[in-house]
Amino acid sequence: MPLRIIKRVLLLATVALFAFCVLFVLEFSSPLKISSEKVFFEVEKGKGIDAIAQDLIKKGLIRKKWPFLLGYQLFFYPQTVKAGEYVFSSPLWAKDILDAFVRGKVYFHPVTIPEGLTAKEISELLPSLGFLPEGDIQEAFSETEAISSWDRKAWNLEGYLYPETYHFAKGTSILEIFERMVVQFKAVFHEGWRRRAADLKLTIREVVTLASLIEKETSLSEEKKLVSAVFHNRLKLGMKLDCDPTIIYALKEKGLFEGRLRNKDLKLDSPYNTYFYPGLPPSPICNPGKDSLEAALYPVKENYLYFVSKNDGSHHFSSTFSDHQIAVRKYQK
Repeated sequence: MPLRIIKRVLLLATVALFAFCVLFVLEFSSPLKISSEKVFFEVEKGKGIDAIAQDLIKKGLIRKKWPFLLGYQLFFYPQTVKAGEYVFSSPLWAKDILDAFVRGKVYFHPVTIPEGLTAKEISELLPSLGFLPEGDIQEAFSETEAISSWDRKAWNLEGYLYPETYHFAKGTSILEIFERMVVQFKAVFHEGWRRRAADLKLTIREVVTLASLIEKETSLSEEKKLVSAVFHNRLKLGMKLDCDPTIIYALKEKGLFEGRLRNKDLKLDSPYNTYFYPGLPPSPICNPGKDSLEAALYPVKENYLYFVSKNDGSHHFSSTFSDHQIAVRKYQK
């Protein structure tokens, strides 16, 4: 073959290769604008890179398949693509998609658990994650291994599902979610608090139960240690706690609560009825926050034995029954 022809072929091949490289760079490195603020994309377990690329095209996250596949072979192979749910926003580069896939930078759904919810109410919040966690909620709630070293009497996780803002990936089981909450509870209930509980001759279970009553009685941080003082004083004197939220909890557990307490409800035969039985109820009635836990451990030094709602979210505290009756007549007309 004449040298002239060989040179021409080589030139054409070089030009073609250069053009291909330019086209690849343009396709692979050019940002793609997507209309939605966020686009969720799930990589299913066991799915190959070719099928993933096809799904990305359908979602409008890449323009063409071949630059994406070539980019993977050139820059990321033999790293594997991690299964999970991802979220992307505009502008979007194919390289960023692949980087997220091989690093496993899955999306974590935020969920905020407010103070004072019961486990049942928390479970009703979980769909707000954006996905339904796998597993049986009641079974996970009754799995006490995560807290057994702290509370050997626990028959469920009520009281230990710490209220906080969490982030969970799609595919997280309900058991993993509950265990994460228990871990957070243990982190908050530090060694200093454990020593304080021992000084008060209270078990952790008793502290959490007391904190759950405080949580339900007032939402005002400045009142929590006052409410705690009332309960501590009553417990020392052997007085019944007369705590309405304990009865409400018992009624809800039986599916009998109708939105407000009635006189007949105060006669409910339940170990949670603190109008009938002295001392703390047998378990927490909600999942208390940090302020209530601290209040249960550090009540103010007051001799209050009573409090009544002022119907504005706050309470009036009294040391004697006669003063309490005057406050009741004033605020509960």
